[in-house]
Amino acid sequence: MAESESGRVTSGTRVGTVMDSLRERIASRSLMPGARVPSIRAMTDTLGVSKSTVVEAYDRLVAEGVIVARRGSGFFVSGHAPPLALADIGPRLDREVDPLWLTRQSLEAGAKVLKPGCGWVPSAWLPEDGVRRALRAVARDPQSLLTDYASPAGLPALRQQLAWRLAQHGVEAPPEQILLTDGGTHALDLVCRFLLEPGDTVLIDDPCYFNFQALLRAHRVHIVSVPYTPSGPDLTAFERALSEHRPRLYVTNSAIHNPTGATLAPAVAHRLLKLAGEHDLLIVEDDIFADLESEPAPRLAAFDGLARVVSIGSFSKTLSAAVRCGYIAARAEWIEPLIDLKLATSFGSGQLAASVVHRMLVDGTYRRHLESMRAKLADAMGETVRRLGNAGLAIWTRPRAGIFVWARLPGSLDAADIARHALADNVVFAPGNVFSASQSAAGFLRFNVSQCNRPKVYETLQRAMEACAAVDAKERARA
Repeated sequence: MAESESGRVTSGTRVGTVMDSLRERIASRSLMPGARVPSIRAMTDTLGVSKSTVVEAYDRLVAEGVIVARRGSGFFVSGHAPPLALADIGPRLDREVDPLWLTRQSLEAGAKVLKPGCGWVPSAWLPEDGVRRALRAVARDPQSLLTDYASPAGLPALRQQLAWRLAQHGVEAPPEQILLTDGGTHALDLVCRFLLEPGDTVLIDDPCYFNFQALLRAHRVHIVSVPYTPSGPDLTAFERALSEHRPRLYVTNSAIHNPTGATLAPAVAHRLLKLAGEHDLLIVEDDIFADLESEPAPRLAAFDGLARVVSIGSFSKTLSAAVRCGYIAARAEWIEPLIDLKLATSFGSGQLAASVVHRMLVDGTYRRHLESMRAKLADAMGETVRRLGNAGLAIWTRPRAGIFVWARLPGSLDAADIARHALADNVVFAPGNVFSASQSAAGFLRFNVSQCNRPKVYETLQRAMEACAAVDAKERARA
């Protein structure tokens, strides 16, 4: 029987599967301290294992102190709820390809490590000189608040600018319906705090941006994923999920979808909103890559008029990850309670960051930067798609803009194995199942075209593919 160094049974056995199932329920708070554990018969039926397997698993969990046995009553969760550990919630992944660990590797990597799997452009592609000029200008402006808290909704001048920019995408949101935040993740966190209760069901795309999953698990909600197509979510599966699970919320990117690079089709958007109305579904539309588009794609928030869609975004991917500035655009009556939540959890947002962003928007720096950046990305997209095709990968859909390409490996190669091999060569890839709640994307990798301009990326990919193919061949020969 397989055991870890700590003596805990691993999920490589039937007993370990039962134990992991209960540990995950306890870690995710679906079973709280003192709660009765499913009976031996119920667990046998649920997991399709023998009664003796469940008995042994429960005995081992009792020995570990995870559950307690009460004569004549059954088994119960013991002690207090453990500290929330996101790695213990959801699918069990090897640490090397766990989504949060992938982010750590990308953020902590030195200059020698290549990061074609990360989610941001190289620093050299961002307007560092423009940020410095804006900082100096803000510091010299006697009207700038450099030492005080920002107004609760955020810098009025920037909210006015954002209202104008949103209108370019068809989203009508006056400044009074816009709330500034410390980035896109802060925006999504506030919306989740406002709209969700623990135990609610939330729909996500499969695949989707992996931090959607991590943040939603932190809010202790039930996640249901719907397959994503090159034109948007699979509407048949979407409608079925609405009927079966009655979700409260759907979280998505409609323009420049992460990780696939796909764009929502107008017909799919209209049908999706009709289904949302029929099932009282709310939608969060993360529009963080909006400024990378050369031609605006359809927006759910534009078709819906912010009735049941909340639009969020930030400047982290296009201007500076260090200047934390994002926003929420929502229906008018939601702004005041969202401001209350913002004050309760962070007491405001960065006035200095907002002033810098506003300065760069109005002096033309940001516009000129975007023109240059879009041209670079278009060139990088073409080159990356070409080289991946030469390496034998199939492009899932050719993105119209943005930084991501979603590509399928040849044959039965597993992207997690490719990623492990590449790590040893100081290259960080992003395997597909990092983005898939259903773990159905084992054959895919997400590539960031802005980080794929070094020959070593493709050389490492080729070596990893050859090594994994050789291992697969040996295993087939043994079989």
